[in-house]
Amino acid sequence: MSKDAVNTAVAAPRTDAASMPADAGDAGYSKDLKARHVNMIAIGGAIGTGLFLGAGGRLHNAGPALAIAYLVCGIFAFFVVRALGELVLYRPSSGSFVSYAREFLGEKGAYVAGWMYFLNWSTTGIADITAIALYTHYWSMFTDIPQWVLALAALAVVLAVNLISVKIFGEMEFWFAIIKVATLVAFMFVGIFLLATQHEVGGQTPGLDVITDNGGVFPHGLMPVVLVMQGVIFAYAALELVGVAAGETAEPEKVVPRAVNSIMWRVGLFYVGSVVLLALLLPGSVYSADESPFVTVLSKIGVEGAGDVMNLVVLTAAMSSLNSGLYSTGRILRSMAMAGSAPKFTARMNRSQVPYGGILLTCAVCVLGVGLNYLMPSQAFEIVLNVASLGIISTWVIIMICHLLFVRRAKAGLVTRPGFRLPGSPVTEIVTIAFLVAVLGLMWNDPEVGRKTLLLIPVIALMLIGGWFAVRRRVARAEDRELADLTK
Repeated sequence: MSKDAVNTAVAAPRTDAASMPADAGDAGYSKDLKARHVNMIAIGGAIGTGLFLGAGGRLHNAGPALAIAYLVCGIFAFFVVRALGELVLYRPSSGSFVSYAREFLGEKGAYVAGWMYFLNWSTTGIADITAIALYTHYWSMFTDIPQWVLALAALAVVLAVNLISVKIFGEMEFWFAIIKVATLVAFMFVGIFLLATQHEVGGQTPGLDVITDNGGVFPHGLMPVVLVMQGVIFAYAALELVGVAAGETAEPEKVVPRAVNSIMWRVGLFYVGSVVLLALLLPGSVYSADESPFVTVLSKIGVEGAGDVMNLVVLTAAMSSLNSGLYSTGRILRSMAMAGSAPKFTARMNRSQVPYGGILLTCAVCVLGVGLNYLMPSQAFEIVLNVASLGIISTWVIIMICHLLFVRRAKAGLVTRPGFRLPGSPVTEIVTIAFLVAVLGLMWNDPEVGRKTLLLIPVIALMLIGGWFAVRRRVARAEDRELADLTK
């Protein structure tokens, strides 16, 4: 519901979360996600395909300076999640930032936020099934199976699991995250051991000499580091999942602050720490986009089966990311459908209180990704990664704009900010938005992929405009119904 309609319906100013109009899309959900589920979903969001597979190609292109890129982008990612966390404590909603965009930006803002997020996760889903197929090809017994067949099989398995219940989803993400964290910690111990003992890795002695003898921190200059920024942002793209999951937990005021605050040290430890270790163990030129960098290292230290074990883990990470994407888009699309800006069938829920309509729509787009894997198996991952970056950057910008407007209302005495707040507002929001827009602009310097991706922006804009004219009457009717319910 738009802010204008709410203000017209209710004369008295709203001063707390309880008095805010409930998002119609929040009705019907269970509250089966426990604190441990949400905490591990936050960890799972911070550790995914972008690190396990994407870091290989980025290390090859940018060298050890990739760690700096991860650190810088990680700080801004933390600001975004902290802003979202404050909005969640103000009013928990399974519609998350789409619900907040509806409140602070109106129905058009919610429409753009929702469909750009759908673009992000549907294309991320394609990246995930592509990664799964690439990981599976690591084993010789699967090399003869076409990449698109493996991608389709992975999609079918995750779809079946996601439709059962939110509790099953939470349990799966909990154990997926446990596996990812435990493996990364184990890898870091192995890497530190290799450094401490000067054990040869692929015929080279690990240490600072690996960096200094191969071009230093910036072996190819500054520009490759700049160009990988949109890929690094993609690596953090599931962090906002905490906001969606908060709508299905019984105590968001206790769970969300703990989960959000822990993100910063996870970024420092798992992303920056892992990349620094990888750079100290092998030259960037040894890594490639076709293989997880962790598999590359473990395969070269002579431990039989080490690469196989790590490959199985990164396969799990990609399955986890795909699972999360189906979960979040199902909830976002249901919130939009209840407001009239998404197809009606995406509002449907099954007996287990799972919004299966939106999940199936996301899967339909992922099936197109199976076709992409058939036509362009070697380029599928990088193509969809860049398109997904457009979706996540726009989503993060909208979150920060919503937070700016929320703070402005709080200063006007219309709402009350919770104790858990984004520090440095409004400077933090403005600087974050400027950084994200700059990352988009810098993509123009990459003529092969980045520039072509930016040329999609007018096409996406035209599709959004055309879609809005197609749904605006339905949105207006839904808004009128909600307004009538409020004034009864």
